[in-house]
Amino acid sequence: MNMNIIPQKSLIGLFALVAAVTLNAGERDISFSTKLLAIDANEGCAIVDVNNDGQLDVVAGRNWYAGPDFVPRALRPIEDRNGYIHSNGDFPYDVDADGWVDIIAQSFFQTEINWFRNPGPEALKLGLLWEKRLLVDTKVDRNEAELMHDLDGDGVDEFVVNSWNKETSLLAWKFKTEVREVEVRRGNRTVKEMQEVPTMEKITIGSSRNGHGLGMGDLNGDGLEDVLFQEGWYERPKSGAMDKPWKWHKDWYLHASIPMVVRDLNGDGRNDFIYGMGHDYGLFWREQLKPAADGTLQWKEHLIDKSFSQPHVLHLADIDGDGEDELITGKRVFAHNGKDPGGMERPVLYYYNWDKKQKRFDRKTIVEGSAGTGLQIATGDLNGDGRLDIAVAGKSGTYVIFNEG
Repeated sequence: MNMNIIPQKSLIGLFALVAAVTLNAGERDISFSTKLLAIDANEGCAIVDVNNDGQLDVVAGRNWYAGPDFVPRALRPIEDRNGYIHSNGDFPYDVDADGWVDIIAQSFFQTEINWFRNPGPEALKLGLLWEKRLLVDTKVDRNEAELMHDLDGDGVDEFVVNSWNKETSLLAWKFKTEVREVEVRRGNRTVKEMQEVPTMEKITIGSSRNGHGLGMGDLNGDGLEDVLFQEGWYERPKSGAMDKPWKWHKDWYLHASIPMVVRDLNGDGRNDFIYGMGHDYGLFWREQLKPAADGTLQWKEHLIDKSFSQPHVLHLADIDGDGEDELITGKRVFAHNGKDPGGMERPVLYYYNWDKKQKRFDRKTIVEGSAGTGLQIATGDLNGDGRLDIAVAGKSGTYVIFNEG
């Protein structure tokens, strides 16, 4: 008998085993590697090509980090106040349209929205600080966080400010220019000239009613994006959205994340939304049910995860390359200097796959015990391998987290 001949039934079983192993290998969790860039109290970050070399870089508070080595380079000085620095987000935008991306930032406590002008190639090589310029003094402090989003559909994002102060109006700021007299250097002299200067115009979404939480999306199915916040949502008017307050619907009261993420999860044609309890335990999605007879929207809450606290920021990205976005979030470290429920527990960062059949989120680990979040999560292919990587900045440090597949 030839002992090298495998019976047909055994071959069938072997092929089945190989197929099963291959399938299981495809279902394995993604592995990640982390690189610590800095430790400070900064909680904002962005991924963008700062120096126009075709390589994505990281911006985070005081520094920008040029890829692919991500060594810190100076951007701006930032003061702190009792564990909170005067910056709660980094927003890349070419304010002066010179082809070099600038950074817009605001503060928890200060009222000004400033932009920091990208100084261009030579100054970037020398590590010089970026010039600080004022866009607008909002006259409003107690700012929790901001988002940039195109509210009016003109292709240009507005700067939308969330305040935890409930009596503050919910405001957005539209980019514009105006002619002003400015001082400029001409040789050895300083002269005054009339020039177009970037500034902002106020848009009032809701008067004297704000609160912790912010998101954008079409909730009532009219094709127009609405604004979500702590005490419900503001319905975008059919016309004149930038000129008059929006209608308020008090559908909930939540100490919610920034952003709250709008998405039709169950495929019923009605948009649902995902939110975290920014200063407590709990990550949830709220299902939109059939509207009531009077048109009032109806909601059903579903728990995603309650094992960690302070999921203050949410981010959607296709982290596993399957063509579907995953939910990325984690613990905002020392959001209230450790005084929140669970505030002294370890940092965590997770991603969640949405199971369409079971209508649930399945959690996967990115990192535990080192990197947590601040107020922004950014994704981009930082090392050119075709996979999305992650940048986070918070009081556990500024990290890049490489997706190893």
